[in-house]
Amino acid sequence: MSAEKIIAKKSLGQHFLNNESVIRKIIELGEISADDQVMEIGPGPGALTGILREIPCQKLWLLEKDDVFAQKHADYAKENNLLHMQVFHIDALTFSWKDLRGEWKIMGNLPYNVASPLMWDIVSQVPQLGKAVFMIQKEVAERIRAKEGSKTYGALSVWIQSFCRVEKGFVIRPSAFTPPPKVDSEIIIFKPLPKEELPKHPEELAKLIKISFQQRRKQLHGILQKAYPAAYSESLWNEMQMPKETRAEMLSPKQFQKLALLLTNTN
Repeated sequence: MSAEKIIAKKSLGQHFLNNESVIRKIIELGEISADDQVMEIGPGPGALTGILREIPCQKLWLLEKDDVFAQKHADYAKENNLLHMQVFHIDALTFSWKDLRGEWKIMGNLPYNVASPLMWDIVSQVPQLGKAVFMIQKEVAERIRAKEGSKTYGALSVWIQSFCRVEKGFVIRPSAFTPPPKVDSEIIIFKPLPKEELPKHPEELAKLIKISFQQRRKQLHGILQKAYPAAYSESLWNEMQMPKETRAEMLSPKQFQKLALLLTNTN
């Protein structure tokens, strides 16, 4: 399927990658082997898919919301007897990530308007994430990679870094797409942390970081007094070995995880 002959839908945030050298660099980052289960989110006209189909792997699943593209990929799989390839005509935001079995490598050119909630769910819900390679807006990638103390550090940074080691791939200019977006894109790579390093109570961590960054300019002690009236005590800051005037952007992901356990009396 040629991106030049297809009209992108603004409602789905579609921008089709058309630079073959860039496409091959992305595929290489996936390090796909014959034993891998691979998923591509939003294949569109098939820039990545065309190469993925040629790489031996155990399974190749495509999640596609667009009616036309979903049908074309399904037809191709049937016509070419690709038994390992399965197409799901679905909005990836509604996919049941928790039900995946075995280890999965997940790739995709994520639409800018859904990239953040998608990544939030994938890193925390996929039972065995082998690796993720996503193309997203450069600004969002910088936020995800940000470290505590920086202006771009926020809830998404803390959440994803609590589950994965985040690596920068490379920047892609608008000219590599049809139609060209107004901003640069970036390849970002997620490698899951060892199980013993993952958050013990992710639902409590999610609640805490969302509350903390909603008013990021305020000191945390004032925010937590209101949000956790029964559990909050100034002695928390002694255990955290931090001053009570601390703001959200000063806590590392590990410190947020510790604070969540202290506030909910869990361990």
